[in-house]
Amino acid sequence: MNPTPRSEEQSASATTSVEPSETAPLPIADFDYDLPPELIAQAPAEPRDSARLLVIPRAGGPLQHDTFRHLGRYLAPGDLLVLNRTRVLPARLVGRRADAGGGRAELLLLRPIAEGVWEALVRPARRLRPGTPLVFSDGVLHAVVLERTAHGTAHLRFSPADILPLLDRVGEVPLPPYIRQWHGDPNRYQTVYADVPGSAAAPTAGLHFTPELLAALRAQGIATADIVLHVGLDTFRPVHEADARAHQMHREYCSVPEEVVRAIGTAHARGRRVIAVGTTVVRALESAALAAEAHGAVLAPYSGWTDLYITPGYRFRAIDGLITNFHLPRSTLLLLVSALIGRERLLAAYAEAIARRYRFYSFGDATLIL
Repeated sequence: MNPTPRSEEQSASATTSVEPSETAPLPIADFDYDLPPELIAQAPAEPRDSARLLVIPRAGGPLQHDTFRHLGRYLAPGDLLVLNRTRVLPARLVGRRADAGGGRAELLLLRPIAEGVWEALVRPARRLRPGTPLVFSDGVLHAVVLERTAHGTAHLRFSPADILPLLDRVGEVPLPPYIRQWHGDPNRYQTVYADVPGSAAAPTAGLHFTPELLAALRAQGIATADIVLHVGLDTFRPVHEADARAHQMHREYCSVPEEVVRAIGTAHARGRRVIAVGTTVVRALESAALAAEAHGAVLAPYSGWTDLYITPGYRFRAIDGLITNFHLPRSTLLLLVSALIGRERLLAAYAEAIARRYRFYSFGDATLIL
């Protein structure tokens, strides 16, 4: 049941043959679909690898329906899975204003700006003006709002400045707003290999892996490699512009180390496939490839910020396949997957998934695109 690896020429043809160029207008209304609310998963599958798996061939052909624990059926020895080791921070802080007005204050930490200074989503936004003091956990942690940004976020200075050791005590793991009334083990919103704290949301494609499944895949001859991309604001931001190309991506930090570059080179030299586990891995690897290309190389290690925005017409340089969940309408993630297989094919696959009652979004089922 292992698909035959395609050549680069075939892969490019499958990706770009019916898609617009990267500069053509891109109506966001074309990336909408109707989802019955009951298909939005409110709890993770148990066990993790019991989630359903929709297999979508990039080059066309019928969809296949399976279970995630059977992922190895569709991979071959020498294929490479690239994982994102980021770990979700307990980044949701609920406290109160420490000024005369008082009242509840809620933050979602996004990224550090400087020592003791973080960018965050704040609520209630209109009341948290520059200069507003905040207190959390009865004085364990203090903050003051410094400024509001053009992105609708705020910069805050914390005391003590090193807040990471305090977050397990004062913070909560944030869940997407469409998950309501779930009070399970917070570790179910972490991948089993997450060990680099820094994200505001989980790279959800990886939630389906168990240690046993990873061991079985490695025993099958499938290689793995690890990058880091800390998931930030755009997980929570829909595309509001009528032309999706006018959307502004927020920066996220990523790191693609030398050993990943070597593993990708080895896989491609042997005619095997590089499969990203999640859209975060796609953005990290493609950012590294674009940075290397600017210096005349194919791929090189990369550490730094990325605001790479992948839309239909993009030419993929580093990856051949993708494991990912089902994404929200009108989202940057839906645009990225459309760039890989084409809008019409993706929406047709989603329609079939809806008809077969797949579970959608962060705690939902998975797709494998090869």
